[in-house]
Order: sequence, then structure tokens, then C-alpha cells
Amino acid sequence: MVEQPFPSTNKVPLTLPSRTVRLWRERIIATLLFLAAISSVITTLVIIYILFAETMIFFEKVMEEHQESFLEALVEFFTGTEWSPLIQPISIGILPLLSGTFTTCVVGSCVAIPFGTIAAIYLSEFAPAKVREFLKPVLELLAGVPTVVYGYFALLFVTPMLQKIILEVQQFFAPGKEPWEYFELPGFNMLGAGIVVGLMIVPYITSLAEDALRAVPVHLREGSYAMGATRLQTAIKVLMPAATSGIVAAYILALSRAVGETMIVAIAAGLQPKLTFNPLEGAATTTAYIVSVSLGDLPHGSLEYQSIFAAGIMLFVATLILNVAGYFISRRYREVY
Repeated sequence: MVEQPFPSTNKVPLTLPSRTVRLWRERIIATLLFLAAISSVITTLVIIYILFAETMIFFEKVMEEHQESFLEALVEFFTGTEWSPLIQPISIGILPLLSGTFTTCVVGSCVAIPFGTIAAIYLSEFAPAKVREFLKPVLELLAGVPTVVYGYFALLFVTPMLQKIILEVQQFFAPGKEPWEYFELPGFNMLGAGIVVGLMIVPYITSLAEDALRAVPVHLREGSYAMGATRLQTAIKVLMPAATSGIVAAYILALSRAVGETMIVAIAAGLQPKLTFNPLEGAATTTAYIVSVSLGDLPHGSLEYQSIFAAGIMLFVATLILNVAGYFISRRYREVY
């Protein structure tokens, strides 16, 4: 048998760029990546500078208006119980706005944390693969619904439903009264707004907590099953403690989102600043005040204009505290496998 020679192939030799060209390319790429990373830091620093600079102008105008020192204006800002920088005599107590923000966030947390955690446990440990593949994208799509839609959902559906439920509960426990003798939930209230804020942030908690639970090593599950534990016992007593850092991070992110929520509380909670922690009443939050004042006809440099930044810096401080607390909690309970 005659051996056939291999066909000759005339391949063009691969020419690599010189070492100098490769080094310059790598330096250019590294510089671009560095600029992309440092741009976020610079943007944050610029935002902080603008907030503090404009807030200082706000306090200067208050000092001029009230003929008081900076310390007295600062004390009034943090301890005053009335917020009315738009009308005379002006009052700059930030507590009414903070109380509204705090109340809606607490109501939202009471809704979002239990439902989001339960949904995460179900998707991670109990849901079949096809159900998980269907439900998780649907939950994540809910995070993309415009908050204006959520706001009108709270105003036109949730609030009337709450009014009906509260009236029926009163009639059940105290029958025989006249209709006007029962408590009637106001049309603008923090309860309905807080519930819808909680529904809005459920996808954040569910998605991140489910990822944290599924990231737990398989041998922990198998060890728990080998000891005779059920899936529920494994999820609650093994997986959740192991994924605490990720679950806490999900809670912190969702709470930060709730603190900065604007349209839901502006539409459904009311725009009247009031120092109250009763969710059955209406009150303005910090973001609701900002959106109600930030109109096109607001004079630039006026006290009303500067008050936006004074309220905004409190939002910045609140979210900063939440993120710092979340960072330290995540580091404290982080598990390395």
C-alpha cells in the first residue's frame, strides 16, 4: 500500500504585535478601567459637596431670617416639630418629615421582610425547577413597574380596601353605632402607602435572599438531611444562618430603596408635614416634600429652593447609615466555606 503524502499547506505565520505595542495597549485599557472606576467616586464626592454647600446656604438664609446663630439654627433644624419653610413665620424642624419617612419604611418593612424571606426560601428549597424559572423573572419584572403605577394602586385600590376592612372590624366589635361614630381611615394615609412600598421592595429581598440561600454549599444541606432534618428545618436552622450576610444585605438594600421612594408616598401618603408615627394618619415624607416643592417656577436661590437640599441631605445621611450598618453586619456574620 502506497502511503499518500500529506497535502502541503501554505499557512501564513501568525504575527504578534511587538512587546511595546502590547504594553501600551494594556496601559490604555488599564487607564480606561481606572477612569471608569474613579468616575463613580468623583460623582459621589461632587454630590456630597453640592448637598453640603447648598445646605449651608439654607442655614445662612435661616440665620438671616431669624436673626440667630448657626448653632441655634442647627438645633431648631434637628429638634423642631414644625416644618414650614414656605410660609411666614418659617419653621425648619425636620422631625415631621423624618417621622413620615420612618413610619412608611417601618410599615413597608413589616410587609416586605416576611413575604420576601418566605418567597426566597420557597424558590430556593421547595419550588420545582420549572416553577422557579417562571416565578423569579416575574418577581424581578415587578421591580421595573413605574412607581407612579404603584402610587395610584395604593390610592385607588389599597386605601379603599383598608377603609372597608377597618370599618367592618369596628362594626363587628362595636355594633349598633351610627356610621359617623366609627373611625374612618383618611384618603391619604401612611398605612396604605407603606403597604405598597413593601410590595414594591419584595422582589429585591426575594431575588437577593434566594441567591444567598442557593450560594450555601451543598454539603451543608446533605449533612442536615443525613441527620434526619426536613427541608423546612434545613432551610430555617442551617441555610438561613449560613446565608445571614447575604440576607441582611438584601434587607438593607430594600430599606434603602424604601427610604428613597418618592411617588408612592407623594400620591398616597399626603403632602402635609406632620410629626406623627401613627400610620393611620396622613403625613409628608422627605421625598414627598422634595417632589412637591421642586417645581419649575421655584425661584433659584430662594429659601424654598435651598430647603430641598436641606431635606435631601437627611436622605443622604439615612441611606449612608443603612449602608454602613449593612456593611458591618455583613462582615460580622459572614461565613467563609
